[in-house]
Amino acid sequence: MLYQLLVPLADAYGALNVFRYITFRTAAATLTALFLSFLLGSSVIRWLQALRVGQPIREIGPDHKQKAGTPTMGGILILLVLSVSVLLWMDLASRATWIVLGLTLGYGALGFVDDYRKVTRQNSDGISARAKLFWQGLLALGVAVLIYTAPNFDGMLQVPFFKDFTPQIGLLYVPLAALFIAFMSNAVNLTDGLDGLAIGPVMISAATFMVLAYAAGHATFADYLAIKRIPDAGELAIFCGALVGGGLGFLWFNASPAQVFMGDVGALALGGALAGVAVMIRQEILLAVVGGIFVVEALSVMIQVAYFRWSGGKRIFLMAPLHHHFEKAGWAEQKIVVRFWIVSIVLALIALSSLKLR
Repeated sequence: MLYQLLVPLADAYGALNVFRYITFRTAAATLTALFLSFLLGSSVIRWLQALRVGQPIREIGPDHKQKAGTPTMGGILILLVLSVSVLLWMDLASRATWIVLGLTLGYGALGFVDDYRKVTRQNSDGISARAKLFWQGLLALGVAVLIYTAPNFDGMLQVPFFKDFTPQIGLLYVPLAALFIAFMSNAVNLTDGLDGLAIGPVMISAATFMVLAYAAGHATFADYLAIKRIPDAGELAIFCGALVGGGLGFLWFNASPAQVFMGDVGALALGGALAGVAVMIRQEILLAVVGGIFVVEALSVMIQVAYFRWSGGKRIFLMAPLHHHFEKAGWAEQKIVVRFWIVSIVLALIALSSLKLR
């Protein structure tokens, strides 16, 4: 919004030229989201406490009874500061940013309904798995179709580490992109099981894709790094910056011992946000590398369930998702969280290195 208001005045007031630069607006969006989180965080937590939306703790699994009653649905804070920051600093003509923001808020709305049913209906598991997957798939399919019908869509898949291997998949991109978005949304949701566990890799992934989005939107950098040039991608760096700032602000309250949990309203939305940016700049496979923690967490559940059914009740992991396996093995919660963050940082460095190893 500020871009539309102030850039036309730049010729008369030279200082306003800074609003033309995506780098400046990205930094500003990051700081805006961070400070808004600090400003509004305590109020949002008190509001959630007044609504009595405490997190229910399951009897099975590691002992987390001390966390019972901690407010959930804190992802509302992230979505609020993210939306305000993005709308304030983005170019409102950016089609890509509107699509990703719409996907994020759509998944957030789905997560809100799921959370609200869990905390207001006794013994409720929220929205049924089938209904949740239907709505996730429908929203993801809509985004995939919008990308496929964009004027610059070419149907080529970019593969990390291989400069000249860009398979042409054409219309097949639509179901694959939709499946990818839904998978990553659920993968982040499955990872959100310990204080600060999910938000750390989300911020690391968002920071990585902030760089990738800026490069994809810059003709010189895109050519130098041999990545696909997406004319509108640069504005997505502002979205990613706001996501990093909102994540840092949320972590202030979510660090152990957590004052608030993000709930499905946050986890589903953040997974959708990361996947939305990845498909928009055509770096889906690279997100699977950067967000390897999310992928492994989701696969651990799929493997556990499949093996349990195939073996007649046996398990590969002590408990799934994987972070619960380490809890059962005796690792302290904080140790699991920090080590998962370290792995995420390493994966992000590997992903960025792949740009010059093509």
